[in-house]
Amino acid sequence: MTDPRIRDVYVVDAVRTPVGKYGGALAPVRPDDLAAHVVRALVERTPDLDPARIDDVVFGDANGAGEDNRNVARMAVLLAGLPVTVPGVTVNRLCGSGLEAVIQAARAVAHGDAHIAVAGGVESMSRAPYVLRKPERAFPAGHQEMFSSTLGWRMVNPRMAPEWTVSLGEGAELIADKYGITREQQDVFALASHQKAARAWREGAYDAEVVPLPDVDLARDETIRETSSLESLSKLKPVFRTAGGTVTAGNSSPLNDGAAALLLVDEEGLRATGREPLARIRASAVTGVEPQFFGLGPVEAVRRALERSGRAFGDVAAFELNEAFAAQALGCIGQWPELDPAVVNPRGGALAIGHPLGASGARLAGSVAHQLAALGSGTGLAALCIGVGQGLALVLER
Repeated sequence: MTDPRIRDVYVVDAVRTPVGKYGGALAPVRPDDLAAHVVRALVERTPDLDPARIDDVVFGDANGAGEDNRNVARMAVLLAGLPVTVPGVTVNRLCGSGLEAVIQAARAVAHGDAHIAVAGGVESMSRAPYVLRKPERAFPAGHQEMFSSTLGWRMVNPRMAPEWTVSLGEGAELIADKYGITREQQDVFALASHQKAARAWREGAYDAEVVPLPDVDLARDETIRETSSLESLSKLKPVFRTAGGTVTAGNSSPLNDGAAALLLVDEEGLRATGREPLARIRASAVTGVEPQFFGLGPVEAVRRALERSGRAFGDVAAFELNEAFAAQALGCIGQWPELDPAVVNPRGGALAIGHPLGASGARLAGSVAHQLAALGSGTGLAALCIGVGQGLALVLER
């Protein structure tokens, strides 16, 4: 950062829960309790830090309609047992919410509004409530329509262009059409995600960042399928297009539950933690695209973030790209010819690990920080596509 008024921002630590499957081991756990768990874990792992010195807690949450209770960040502060003087704010950029929280918290630290901040994200898709539109007049006699708040569009404004409001899966199909991405290519990519994730867990790559919940029987990510094969994936039927479709449950990210959090500090905050940082935050970018091509949002966001950081694709040693769909991830990677695909999601991606909406961006950023620490040096990227047509990217370095 060249402006002398801008402070360096360090990632001291990053944790996440194991990611649970929809209706799985984490389904009984409220989202505010998931968030509180990772906040508490961060504080406990930094015993030299006085929790009262935390200037703010920023959390991403894509739903907020249920037990998230509108401001899940503040709920997490209180439930984690932090001093009541520690504030909390919740942000929503849909699938990018967790990364947005990291960016906003880092910006506060960089500009001197905070010395120490916690940033993260949470989602319980299992516990997302059904919602009912409020009647325009009292005591309606007819039946009322109920909407699931788990995922996707609901209560769509009739003035919205219909091509913008297609399902997320249809959006992935459109990307496959646009770039000629075949069903086999998607299945191969999905299988590799599961294989890399399973190998990472066997080799202990996630031991430094995953903090299981007490009294919950889940030690590792629940949706990884070690026994998956191309043969089994090829037998799955397309979900979103009955004729000529290529997007299946096997090459799409599942519905999930989980939380993640990072501890961000400036130089003064770093001294207060008594720890060596994992990485430093360098730059970020957000962009918009046509809503139906939401999956391509990261393409320009990554380019802009790298340009702002003074780095190039050839400098990237670790890249966590959210795998909402195999077609979406392949579509993005294909637009970065200078990028070595081998650095993308070396420990598996969301197709295997899962995509708990509001938590995913924080999980990606934390994973990049841990990977850079393991490498000893280098440039890292975290990026996500976002429903309704946005892309978000963060550059870290060590």
